[in-house]
Amino acid sequence: MPSQEDKEDEDEDEEHSTEKTKRKSPEEGNRLPSDLARYDVIKGLLATNLLPRLRYILEVTCPGPSVVLDILAMLIRLARHSLESATRVLECPRLIETIVREFLPTSWSPIGAGPTSSLHKVPCAAAMKLLRVLASAGRNIAARLLSSFDLRSRLCRFIAEAPQELALPPEEAEMLNTEAFRLWAVAASYGQGGNLYRELYPVLIRALQAVPKELSTHLPQPLSMQRIASLLTVLTQLTLTASDTASKLSDSAGATPSLITWTQVSGLQPLVEPCLKQTLKLLPRPKMWNALGPVPTACLLFLDAYYQAWSQQPGLCPGDWLQDMERLSEELLLPLLSQPTLDSLWNSLGRCSPLCNPQSCAPSPEALSSLVSLGCTGGCPTLSLAGSASPFPVLTALLSFFNTLVRIHKGLCGQLATVLAAPGLQNYFLQCVAPMAAPQLTPFSVWALRHEYHLQYLALTLAQRMATLQPVPATNAALHHSMALALLSRLLPGSEHLAHELLLSCIFRLEFLPERASGGPEAADFSDRLSLGSSRDSGCERGALLAQACQDLPSIRSCYLTHCSLAQASLLASQALYRRELQRVPALLLPLPKEPLLPTDWPFLPLIHLYHQSSDTPSGFPAADTVGTAMRALQWVLVLESWRPQALWAVPPAARLARLMCVFLVDSELFRETPVQHLVAALLARLCQPEVLPDLNLDCPLPGLTSFPDLYANFLEHFEAVSFGDHLFGALVLLPLQRRFSVTLRLALFGEHVGALRALGLPLTQLPVSLECYTRPPEDNLDLLQLYFRALVTSALRPHWCPVLYAVAVAHVNSFIFSQDPKSSDQVKAARRNMLQKTWLLADEGLQQHLLHYKLPNSSLPEGFELYPQLPPLRQQYLQRLTSGMPQNGIRDLV
Repeated sequence: MPSQEDKEDEDEDEEHSTEKTKRKSPEEGNRLPSDLARYDVIKGLLATNLLPRLRYILEVTCPGPSVVLDILAMLIRLARHSLESATRVLECPRLIETIVREFLPTSWSPIGAGPTSSLHKVPCAAAMKLLRVLASAGRNIAARLLSSFDLRSRLCRFIAEAPQELALPPEEAEMLNTEAFRLWAVAASYGQGGNLYRELYPVLIRALQAVPKELSTHLPQPLSMQRIASLLTVLTQLTLTASDTASKLSDSAGATPSLITWTQVSGLQPLVEPCLKQTLKLLPRPKMWNALGPVPTACLLFLDAYYQAWSQQPGLCPGDWLQDMERLSEELLLPLLSQPTLDSLWNSLGRCSPLCNPQSCAPSPEALSSLVSLGCTGGCPTLSLAGSASPFPVLTALLSFFNTLVRIHKGLCGQLATVLAAPGLQNYFLQCVAPMAAPQLTPFSVWALRHEYHLQYLALTLAQRMATLQPVPATNAALHHSMALALLSRLLPGSEHLAHELLLSCIFRLEFLPERASGGPEAADFSDRLSLGSSRDSGCERGALLAQACQDLPSIRSCYLTHCSLAQASLLASQALYRRELQRVPALLLPLPKEPLLPTDWPFLPLIHLYHQSSDTPSGFPAADTVGTAMRALQWVLVLESWRPQALWAVPPAARLARLMCVFLVDSELFRETPVQHLVAALLARLCQPEVLPDLNLDCPLPGLTSFPDLYANFLEHFEAVSFGDHLFGALVLLPLQRRFSVTLRLALFGEHVGALRALGLPLTQLPVSLECYTRPPEDNLDLLQLYFRALVTSALRPHWCPVLYAVAVAHVNSFIFSQDPKSSDQVKAARRNMLQKTWLLADEGLQQHLLHYKLPNSSLPEGFELYPQLPPLRQQYLQRLTSGMPQNGIRDLV
């Protein structure tokens, strides 16, 4: 867990890696080091043959202490960059041999306090830290370090003696002992280094027995707390190693049986529990509590691992661990939950959150994009996730421990789950689900967000376990569901296991949709009647569709598990890390992502996949698969639109419209299915609500779409070919033709697909938006006006074929021919005069009367507009002036 003192170490269990080496450009190998450094400083340095030069300096020139420490710091920075960089450091000839021989000797002359003239032949904590960082890059590197450089004897040497007995300056001895524990913990996290436990068992027990006294006798010192936490971390990993039984390992290729048995670690819990009790006594004293650093967190994580391992031991009586869990709960955990000071930790979550308070992890001004850094502006603030007053480490460990206990002993769920009712946690969740900009992904923010998302996941998992045992939905079920949806859309690469588990459990859990049992479907129908002013067929009412979607949640979940599938290798690595399956953990390095795991429009992914697969294979899916997939996706989107609209805030209405259009582009039959028709109609009605419609902007770039006009042109072509006058298909064709959208869309219909007009028979009464959206303001594109007029006079556009666009075209042509704007160009004036004169000469009396006597739109009339019984005087005079002396083609007096 993060801590102020060791923030730069990124916690040995969760190191960062840019992983840029996996995405090399083809020309990268031929680029000059100076050019490469502009893209990645670390790669540029490695390309200059830096490592052999540093080895030469250390081995031959024997520089002073400051130069040695600078070189070791540089090597640590290089090793943290990526697996490739760590491998190059490891394989540089004689580099690691020199560092181990010169700066980690097993015997040395005593060194007193104060400056020293040379670090050669003297143990150095920075050298041990370098080996720990290298081991974090991968299990194979850790194995090579342990086997090839005699690190086991050195670990024994630096751990067997107490820091004050190492004949080194006190601070350096403390740091060296701590780094030795950390290196051992990293090796143990791969299931390695277990044989050291038997050799060092007496030393570990003595150190553990001294912890309660050390915590109670004086103000905790930062270095001592780091050492104690490292000791507990080693014991945690070794306990997990003992939980890997032979039966579990038989499923893992290449796995080796554990060298540690349960009987060897079963006696540790009585020694760690007093340590936790002693730390919890300091909780009401903030200064003392903050000084403890990572110790309380390490104690909780050890107990978490201990009970997990105990419950997995074959041949032991379950009653023993269940009784012990009840004892611990009564003696320690329930009193802890009743402490007011614990509420203060929950209350500070929002202030320390990198999600709610992005400034707490803002990059420093001097940070370079080409040099990965974990620095932040002004250092690490006290009230930040990695700050000394951060509640995240201990609360995350507490939630993890509670989840383990509840999973093993369901009877404790009702007692321990009361932690979810903390007002501070509820307020924090409300902040997290509120609309906010996506967090900026920098190396430090990614590291911090990973910890924050883990806490959120653990809280939601506990809520889900509690929901399954309650007969009625919890009062905060809707908030927990909203939080799960927000978390799923934010999870980053490296957390594939969390995303998979959310899809399996929280996202599609009926208990997290309390609306289904509290009148939600009925309220949806009532809302629709108020806004639409009429009731639909009972089979396609939104309430009935929502009720059916709730019944189909298992099928909906299966659909999304298929279409939101994650990379298998990444998922397995993430599962091993989060489930603490030590033999399957490949590395502790994490990628530096540029975007979340799932796109913001993940609810539409099944529809997008159907569209792309139909484009790639014209034959498409079997009909049953296509219909089923489309139905499940549309059902889920309708649930979100109706009950969790905040989950779709990041998807603009225009993008949602484009996704709905994909349903019609899959094939020629899908959109005819009755369930699909009902669901699309309900979603279209949601898009056309007065509060949503103003946000429908088709002129801005849309995620996942290169060009909406191109999509619309394809949509028109498909409509013309297969629609056969389908009214819902026609409504989607008409929606982008509103006056406020780009004229390109209207030109595409009236210029290239004028034949589609005959199939656009949607009645005016079924138009999902007001007719005024199409007629106001008057059209000013001359090319489109001429196309309107041509479609009218050639009878390509008739009122009984296309009543909506007939009314629209008449309105715009009428407004144009009677416009007398003096600022119009000569071309526009000539076109206006010509169009009016041609209207006067029309042989179609009905069309002529509509074009000349149009007054205003009115959807309740058959024609869609009202007519002047007699032209206003100004229009009559204007008409007479332009048509004087022209024949009337037998038409009687029109004016």
